[in-house]
Amino acid sequence: MITKNKCFIIAELSANHGGSLDIAKETVRAAKRAGADAIKLQTYTADTITIDVKTDDFKIKQGTAWDGQYLYDLYKEASLPWEWHQPLFELAKEEGLVCFSSPFDKSAVDFLEDLETPIYKVASFEITDIPLITYMASKQKPMIISTGIATIEDIELAVEACKSVGNNDITILKCTSAYPAAPEDAHLLTIPDIATRFGVAPGLSDHTMGTEAPMIAVALGAKVIEKHFILDKSIGGADAHFSLDEQEFKQMVDAVRLTEKLMGSVDYEMTEKKKKSREFSRSLYVVKDVKQGDLVTEDNVRSIRPSFGLHPKYWSKIIGKRFTKDSNRGTALDVSLIE
Repeated sequence: MITKNKCFIIAELSANHGGSLDIAKETVRAAKRAGADAIKLQTYTADTITIDVKTDDFKIKQGTAWDGQYLYDLYKEASLPWEWHQPLFELAKEEGLVCFSSPFDKSAVDFLEDLETPIYKVASFEITDIPLITYMASKQKPMIISTGIATIEDIELAVEACKSVGNNDITILKCTSAYPAAPEDAHLLTIPDIATRFGVAPGLSDHTMGTEAPMIAVALGAKVIEKHFILDKSIGGADAHFSLDEQEFKQMVDAVRLTEKLMGSVDYEMTEKKKKSREFSRSLYVVKDVKQGDLVTEDNVRSIRPSFGLHPKYWSKIIGKRFTKDSNRGTALDVSLIE
């Protein structure tokens, strides 16, 4: 599942189901084709996440694509019907994908436990709900926590909540809660700081457009990448405008896997290939015909390619010495040639 050796790539279904179970199912299949390791759902109803009140407090006015809508109406449209969860979990298993979810209240946690979810994800805006995080963590499943609106104290409290119930399997995702997020707001250098500051695995929940941020995140040590995924942007919906389609997601996966190959590991091993390539490194050669007794000078011995002569580090020790025998131009210098 989540390992240290390979970045765990999550396709976030979220609201990208178009109100159709068939679309949701095909999205799972497309996520597999695109190279995702997991498909993530969200488990809530409008009533478990907010209340149906049409006052200014409950109206969205954040300069987003959702401005003007009331929270209840948005979540009613975006929510994934709970009766769809089991067939999606089953399909994901058939496809070889990990399927899990973000629950938004205790009843959702209980529901997901019945489905044997292998992971819990804490959504960005739920990071302050310490009782909910504690309840999730008490199930002793790996915890993935997004930090979109979090202060350092919020993250500390969330980590402490997990550890308080004996759950130390924690991944914290750098996240920018803007949809989409501007590159200048990504601050990916936070990723390695998360690892050292909180002693957890770091990752990225990415809302930027494109695939560059995940590549950089992996280079900085991210162990998990989460990105919103949609079967076809023409479906529309609450999250369509900042989600990747199958082709874009595959490009991201390919870029992440290439980044992992490029990063490799700390390596000074002298392989046979490296040894062979060292033939093109420098060494000391006779560059003018010399006679026995001639002095070694900068004029008749130089450090040049290839490497079959004496190592250049001996240059200062041989300069001014005499040749022990006649040597032609192009002779690899050897200790036997110098007295």
